[in-house]
Amino acid sequence: MPWLQLRLAITPDEAETLEDQLLALGAVSVTFMDAEDQPIFEPDLGTTPLWRKTHLLALFEADQQADTLLNQLRTLRNGSLPDHAHDMIADEDWERSWMADFNPLRFGQRLWIVPSWHSAPEPDAVNLLLDPGLAFGTGTHPTTALCLEWLDGQALDGCTLIDFGCGSGILAIAALLLGANQAIGTDIDIQALEASRDNAQRNGIADTDLALFLPADMPQIAADVVVANILAGPLVELSAQLTRLVKPGGRLALSGILREQADEVVAAYADAFALDPVAERDGWVRISGRRLGVAHG
Repeated sequence: MPWLQLRLAITPDEAETLEDQLLALGAVSVTFMDAEDQPIFEPDLGTTPLWRKTHLLALFEADQQADTLLNQLRTLRNGSLPDHAHDMIADEDWERSWMADFNPLRFGQRLWIVPSWHSAPEPDAVNLLLDPGLAFGTGTHPTTALCLEWLDGQALDGCTLIDFGCGSGILAIAALLLGANQAIGTDIDIQALEASRDNAQRNGIADTDLALFLPADMPQIAADVVVANILAGPLVELSAQLTRLVKPGGRLALSGILREQADEVVAAYADAFALDPVAERDGWVRISGRRLGVAHG
């Protein structure tokens, strides 16, 4: 069936109120879009920033009358409305269209990320089954790709790995499939931990092999390998903590870093790690290295 779509030109301070009002009027979805191609590279933790000029798109069932909805919204807003327009949009098989855009991806020599509706291109390779979801990390973003390629090139047999800011769990699960003995994932978002757990189960990973924690609950251990695909600011702020998580002689990989942020992150870790050349893809970089000191045990 077709849908009625309302488009309103708003500022960030109007967003929450308008969203609540439109949902109260029966909107089945409310979406925010950039109205002037303004990038937001690195929001503060715990925030969901909007653009200076934002388009709000509200979708209603086709039997709703646009004039009636706009009058109701005008009443809720004491007579004022932002610039707006409305149109009817045709229905389509959204799920099938979305699925068609997500295909198996290869990282390095051994590792494939394979959505559930595809067969594995190389059945004998290391195939990680992962569908796009709410948590960040499906392999399509350059920062995730950089980390997956790095993991594929590491000797992980018998290692313990920490995935700091695990998102979908893709890096921890990949490490386990590539030979790691145990992985620990941590994230500030409970939904991300749930997504990681679901993805691990889909790939036959036992709960005993992948332990998931909120940061405050994570055990104080040092691992053979630590990966952190988050943001440059937190990577700098947390450099002392992340360094402590890596055993002497252990390996570290950091991403979520824009090219122009690389020097600052390198400086935060250079004293404790023998760093590799910075790897770059599409304006994003990966910083990796081995912790200085002698490994024990």
